[in-house]
Formats: sequence, structure tokens, C-alpha cells
Amino acid sequence: MYPDELFHFLGVSIDLYTICFVVGIIACLVYTIIAMKVCGYSSSASDTVIIIGILAILIGLLSAFLFQAFYNYLANPSGGLKFEGMTFIGGLIGGIIAFIAIYLIFVYGINPHLKDGNFFKVNMNKGIWFLVRIAPISITIAHGFGRIGCLFAGCCHGKVTEEWYGIWNATVGAKTVPIPLYEAIFLFVLSAVMILLLFKFRSKDTMAIYLVSYGIWRFIIEFFRDDYRGDFIPGLSPSQFWSIIMIIAGVIVFFIYRYFDKIIEYNKAKEEQEKVG
Repeated sequence: MYPDELFHFLGVSIDLYTICFVVGIIACLVYTIIAMKVCGYSSSASDTVIIIGILAILIGLLSAFLFQAFYNYLANPSGGLKFEGMTFIGGLIGGIIAFIAIYLIFVYGINPHLKDGNFFKVNMNKGIWFLVRIAPISITIAHGFGRIGCLFAGCCHGKVTEEWYGIWNATVGAKTVPIPLYEAIFLFVLSAVMILLLFKFRSKDTMAIYLVSYGIWRFIIEFFRDDYRGDFIPGLSPSQFWSIIMIIAGVIVFFIYRYFDKIIEYNKAKEEQEKVG
């Protein structure tokens, strides 16, 4: 672990956590662009999704800080609302809500009213249902690199241990269970599995798989983490509470996707019959 500053760039302190964070965002965007091209998105649609995605990432970062500030307040109300650190699940919730809101406003509110030839007019030849399949992999790729950054920074660590698998944590001043390393491995393996399911087996359930699998994983590893994030519900850490929500959401997404998928297939079949008729 190496949490120390490496150098300054434009007055900003750069460390390994920052580098991993930036690499994760770049890898996420590169994958998304390639995935949309493979799935048949038009260039204008792809560009629009990337722009909306970048805006959602920025809002997600703000949400991550806000969630952690709220947890800090719950842990120590007398300390006031302090913006120290951030939490992934808070960023995920804020980012997803922001992306969906901006996407719906532009694609269904603004874009239809733009005249052909307008610079901002977009040919959205693929709908949001394809993005639901692509997005989970984008998230796990960025999150995996982020967790490597956490390993270097010494945050999100596990309990102090003297066992062989412990790694020296300069922030704690002792060897700790390298939870961020385990989580990075899990996230990259999950990314590979979902890529295989999406592009080889044409799976439509990557979002449900992500929400359920990561929710279960995060719930379990919280028992081994030792970075206190405040109490939310008695007996549960804040992340465990949101992990349960993720699992429930994953199950709901699975059935919702099946429902709307049947409607889409029915409408396609009806259109083909009308053409034949």
C-alpha cells in the first residue's frame, strides 16, 4: 500500500488512488464505446450516451460524498456534516438516477422536438433496454480499478491480522485483510462473466446478475471490513442495508425486463404480420 503523494499536476495532488480512479473511468468509457458499436448503436447515439454517462459520473461523485457525509454525521452528530471520503454505493445510486433522468429528459423530451439538421438532433436507433445490458459491465470495470486504488490508499480495509494474507496498511499502521484486493478480483471476474454472457450467449440479464451478485458479495464482505462508516439500521452497516436493496432490485429488474421484453417481441410480431397482410 502506498497512500503518499506521487506528484502535483495543475495544483492537484496525485497519488496512486487518483491514478487508479482515472484509469477506471477511462477503461469504463472505452468499453462502453466498443460495446455500443458491437450492439449497433449509431455514432450520434453512442456520443450522446457517453456525454450523458460523463454527466452521471460527475453527479455520482457528488452523491458519493453526500452519502458519506451523512454516514459521518450519523456516527458523530456533534461533528456536523463533514465531507470526508466517499462511498461507492452512494455514488452508484446517484449516478444511476442521474443517468436515467438525463437520458429520459433528452431522448424523450428534447430530442423529438429538434428539427432534422439540428446539430443536437440524435438518431437514437437503439433504446435504453440495450444500455441496461451494457451498463453493469461499465460499472464493474470502473469499480474494480477503483478498489485497486483503495488498496493503495489504505481505505476500505479489512480487520487487523498477523496472518500470511495480511498486507501492511500504512494508514492503520498494521497488517490488515486486503478486502479491496479481493473485491477488485471479484469485480473483474464478474465483468468477464457478464461480457461472456452478453456477447456470446446474448444474455439479457446482466443488470439483474450484477445487482444480485454484488449485493450478496458486498453484504458478506462487510463482516470482514474494519473501516467504520457509521450505524444506519441496528445490526446492519449502511452498505449492508443498501446491499439488501440491490438484491431486491435485481430480482425486480429480472421480472420487469422479462415483462417488457415480451411486449417488445409481441409488437415486433404484430408489425411483421401487418406488413405481410
